[in-house]
Amino acid sequence: MHWGGDSTATFESMAESLRGGLSLGLSGFGFWSHDIGGFEQTASADVYKRWAAFGLLSSHSRLHGSSSYRVPWNYDEEAVSVLSKFTKLKCSLMPYLFRAAIQAHEQGTPMLRAMLLEFPHDPACDYLDLQYMLGDSLLVAPVFNHDGIVSYYVPEGRWTNLLNRNVIEGPRWVRETHDFLSLPLLVRPNSVIPIGNRTDRPDYDFSDGITLRVYQLEDGKNVKVEIPSLDGKIETTFDIRREGKAIHIQRQGSSKAWNVNLIGIELVESIENVENETINGSTLIKADHETNELKIQYA
Repeated sequence: MHWGGDSTATFESMAESLRGGLSLGLSGFGFWSHDIGGFEQTASADVYKRWAAFGLLSSHSRLHGSSSYRVPWNYDEEAVSVLSKFTKLKCSLMPYLFRAAIQAHEQGTPMLRAMLLEFPHDPACDYLDLQYMLGDSLLVAPVFNHDGIVSYYVPEGRWTNLLNRNVIEGPRWVRETHDFLSLPLLVRPNSVIPIGNRTDRPDYDFSDGITLRVYQLEDGKNVKVEIPSLDGKIETTFDIRREGKAIHIQRQGSSKAWNVNLIGIELVESIENVENETINGSTLIKADHETNELKIQYA
């Protein structure tokens, strides 16, 4: 594990910190952090808020500095909302992030990855130093300016913004403007992201009430999702595969209630073993602790 050094409270230093973290990840460091808002001096409110989103989408997150107390209410009310939103997001992503942490420990693959590490055959990724993959399925592009403008590269496939569910078809460059409560956070095609049922703490029973968010699963694709316990052992395993317009899900391991969220699929014709309900334009399927297998047929 390493940290980003004594950075300065500026957007330029925030970008330099990411470049250093990508280099460390490529040099064998599985875990890397940085001081949210910078270490030296005191950040402006906009630098602090952008850095908070970046910092909470890193392997571990810390509020730390040399010349001021880095609590959000020392900046403005919006800073409190930003830190709260991304803290809750990180807590809900802990089943995914903790599995990535185990992979870093066992295999040496860093949690925060340069794009070329995940896409070695895409030459456009070779020099990207202002965006990264968090684990193998989440693309993060922090905002590094006062205007909220961010340009980032999207590799091949249909990527889905985890925050607003907008779909972007790659490969191409994208230029967007984001407010402080948003940033490009894209889910890789053919990914299933496990979302935990707690947003108030990072250490909880990840398997209990887990929700599998299924994103852009193509016909014939198989995805395996492993849910760890807090001791680092895999407690629950889900095997997800698509055959035509049917998705098959099989669970092994702990006997606890679980859910499936089909992102972008609104019309489901039938589900074996459980009933479904539509929420916010997608289908949420609730399975009880006895359900070990689902077959979902959609239009």
